[in-house]
Amino acid sequence: MLFKLRPWQIEDAEDLAKYANNPNIAKFLTNGFPHPYTIENAKSFINMIKEHNPTQIFAIEVHGEAVGSIGLHPQSDIMEKNLELGYFLGEPFWNKGVISKAIVEITNHGFKNFDVVRIFARPFGNNIASQKALEKAGFILEAKIEKNIYKNGAFLDELIYAVRK
Repeated sequence: MLFKLRPWQIEDAEDLAKYANNPNIAKFLTNGFPHPYTIENAKSFINMIKEHNPTQIFAIEVHGEAVGSIGLHPQSDIMEKNLELGYFLGEPFWNKGVISKAIVEITNHGFKNFDVVRIFARPFGNNIASQKALEKAGFILEAKIEKNIYKNGAFLDELIYAVRK
């Protein structure tokens, strides 16, 4: 499936709210990701990230619609040479090869535009699709921390996947 990564625009707020407002997405993200996800949440998010230079968080566009988000989050202090990768994709676009290709593209962007040596992601242990997408994109499982995440009343494993420059 063809897609492109591009900067978020405020006009994308309706698409963002449409695809992000899904319990099947929220269950795999931190509690900082609101659920339900409203148009106000979408506008706030887009306004917050549009000032990043270089761009850190991109819309995933398919057929002219913003159907997901993928971004790099700079770390600080002793982790300053690392970026954390985060993403979500609207459920109608799962299992179509979009996210693994988007991970490769954003990883290349990160190594080109940031002074880092490692990009990592922390999928939940029960998010098999995300693990497969990271592996397909060349990320290696570095660690498994058992029952480290508390989400929706359950303890889950935290996995750490990374790729190095």
